[in-house]
Amino acid sequence: MLGEKLREVIAKLTGKAYVDEAAVKTLIKDLQKVLLASDVNVKLVFELSKRIEERALRSEKKAALTLKEHVVKVVYEELVKLMGDSYAPRIDKHKILLCGLYGSGKTTTAAKLAKFYKNRGLSVLLVGADVDRPAAQEQLKQLAEKVGARFYTAKADAPTIVREALKEAKEDVIIVDSAGRNAFDDELAAELKAIYEVLKPEEVFLVITGDIGQVAGKQAAEFNSIVPISGVIATRTVSYTHLTLPTIYSV
Repeated sequence: MLGEKLREVIAKLTGKAYVDEAAVKTLIKDLQKVLLASDVNVKLVFELSKRIEERALRSEKKAALTLKEHVVKVVYEELVKLMGDSYAPRIDKHKILLCGLYGSGKTTTAAKLAKFYKNRGLSVLLVGADVDRPAAQEQLKQLAEKVGARFYTAKADAPTIVREALKEAKEDVIIVDSAGRNAFDDELAAELKAIYEVLKPEEVFLVITGDIGQVAGKQAAEFNSIVPISGVIATRTVSYTHLTLPTIYSV
């Protein structure tokens, strides 16, 4: 995983008895290799490298820090700027819409989120609004039973399902599983927009697989042009053996 490789690169620096300009430049080269191998945009990688070198070697460090500590601090701060801070889920009454393409893991993610909120004492309603994929609603129903959440769906179009679910919902958290497609198209866009207008969610998460690389940026831009994406959930970054909260990146 990227996180492990980055830690290994930084560990090589912290393990050195003495850090000088050459050690910093070696660190930067190692960072570039790891990020490029993980399919991070080339322009972003070299912009990051330039900022790290400039701050590590040219900016004034705090008197209490050694050069090694200063460099590690700079690298950490710049990586946070690139990747964003960790996401802290809101623990209150709200509505969530999950969207994404086929095979991204939306339905399983809905159940993982439901379990997360159930474990924190909130009641959860899972709404099966995927009317496109065969057995999607049955899958969500089974997962809802497994995590102890209530399930709702109906024989209707997706916006109607959501509207009817809202009429009878008494739960703290409502999570709507929407349909995907093989690719982003006008039909998917229209359905998502209609669901969004009915649901009026406080959070909209785009669910993507963690192995699609730079395509994630294009997908996020496409979906965000239709509904305001509040975060991206990356699946397949850890084992699905246990229903735990997936990795969420705020946008």
